[in-house]
Amino acid sequence: MKIAINKCFGGFSLSKKAYEFLGKKWDGYGFDYSAPEKRTDEKLIECIEKLGHKANGGLAKIVIVDIPDHVDFEIQDYDGIESVHEKHRSW
Repeated sequence: MKIAINKCFGGFSLSKKAYEFLGKKWDGYGFDYSAPEKRTDEKLIECIEKLGHKANGGLAKIVIVDIPDHVDFEIQDYDGIESVHEKHRSW
């Protein structure tokens, strides 16, 4: 499964060019796909793979990570830098 994450300080955001590729109206910020449940969207992954760094919002460096299918994952964030982790139980 492919997941889009941000790998620099600042946070996940898309460019105006990415919004055009996705057929969405530009909102001025690029945060429409920032929710973790949207990061595996096939059209988003295609956009990032085709546009490369041109898909990045103002303070973003978006990359695609590939994890095994059917893994229950979460995206962890430290000052905008994200990583993907398998969910575990904790008490």
